[in-house]
Amino acid sequence: MSDTGVTVKKNVDFSEWYVEVVLKAGLADYAPVKGCMIIREDAYAVWEKIQEILNKKIKATGHKNVYFPMFIPEGLLTKEAEHFAGFTPEVAWITLGGDTPLDEKLAVRPTSETIMYATFSKWIRSWRDLPLKINQWCNIVRWETKATRLFLRTREFLWQEGHTAHATSEEAEAEVMYALGEYRDIMENYLAIPVLVGTKSDSEKFAGALYTTALEAIMPDGKALQMGTSHNLGQNFAKVFDVKFIGEDKLDHYVWQTSWGITTRLIGAMVMVHGDDKGLVLPPKVAPTQVVVVPIPFKGAEPEVIAAKAKEIAETLRSKSFSVILDDREAYTPGWKFNQWELKGVPIRIEIGPRDLKQGQVVMVRRDTGQKTPVKEADIPATIEKLLGEIQDNMFAKAKALLQEKTTSVQSYEEFKKAVCDKGGFLKAAWCGSADCEAKVKDETGATIRVRPFQKEEPTLNCVYCGQKAKETVYFARSY
Repeated sequence: MSDTGVTVKKNVDFSEWYVEVVLKAGLADYAPVKGCMIIREDAYAVWEKIQEILNKKIKATGHKNVYFPMFIPEGLLTKEAEHFAGFTPEVAWITLGGDTPLDEKLAVRPTSETIMYATFSKWIRSWRDLPLKINQWCNIVRWETKATRLFLRTREFLWQEGHTAHATSEEAEAEVMYALGEYRDIMENYLAIPVLVGTKSDSEKFAGALYTTALEAIMPDGKALQMGTSHNLGQNFAKVFDVKFIGEDKLDHYVWQTSWGITTRLIGAMVMVHGDDKGLVLPPKVAPTQVVVVPIPFKGAEPEVIAAKAKEIAETLRSKSFSVILDDREAYTPGWKFNQWELKGVPIRIEIGPRDLKQGQVVMVRRDTGQKTPVKEADIPATIEKLLGEIQDNMFAKAKALLQEKTTSVQSYEEFKKAVCDKGGFLKAAWCGSADCEAKVKDETGATIRVRPFQKEEPTLNCVYCGQKAKETVYFARSY
């Protein structure tokens, strides 16, 4: 791999292109620990933006952030049998404390339901204690055995997990949909990635949940990526961990619970959906740097005058709350800088040279289209604001066109198998509801049911696999 620039075309070797972009744009690096990654400055800045957006949303609706230990006693993790069985292959265990064997093994947090709900049983006593709505930003460890894929499949990753307890099933239902709606807003209106929303099949739901809702996006290589989930846990965990409350009727009741989460894989999705052969293309709303200003001195010109004007423009934009970098490094040529900032995906580049100085203007370059536009100095802030909005909208429109292009309605299993191999993407098909049919499709094609859409479509055909009467229309895909 060369030191600079992306050497692989996105449409030639998507997997290698992705790795090059992530590494060369400085988003991540491989860690000394097998299966783990280092999240670098720009990627972490994007994650901080996502944190900021979601924190503002959930705190406005009464959710509060907490932090629970990352060590979970084996007895707690095994208490809910279905939940534990779902995580057993991925749990990392601690058996020693220094040189001393532990009396009880500790799991390194694969998710926090069990340790949190053991505590909920102490915190919740009365209907007055409800609803309990907490959220945690933390790291998660799942001992993946598959090949490491930066941001998409690593043994440790960062996430957010919301956990709530309610007096009624109706309140829990509303909470599940609330979280799903806020996630969709982040994905579509901030990350510019359109998603399909719906429920998971029983075989794909979260272990121990009553049901799972999910947001699924399609990547340019035709594979689906689960972007987030929101689970209705019903009273399953409440009964195991004895999370009860005395109601207004003076009787004991089990709470109704939800959990929901998104992870740093959102950053990987953003790279795959929007990136091009030059590198990253970042949505302005989450870009760590929205504008880079590059002065272009020439022989015979007064470089200090150009440098002063570039600094003035950068400071003006910062005063108006734009995120700006002034690249006045003398050790690099303007052309080298242009390539670097294109690789890093900065939405707008401002160039200013001697001719621009004389004409009282700058040249603005859009990262998403490469379009260059001369802009009078007085119009720079208003033009920046306008262009950032246009770039955000254009990126979402392009991603939506990709989703439509990668969605195929199939009528027969032969058509299904051909589409999986030749095109990939979402395959819209009729399904009888049988877990056996679902399992056979997975075994034979690698495709799973990604979502059962909320907006039900009455199937006009029989089940795509068995040919029996279909119950619903679902979306299959191979996935990450």
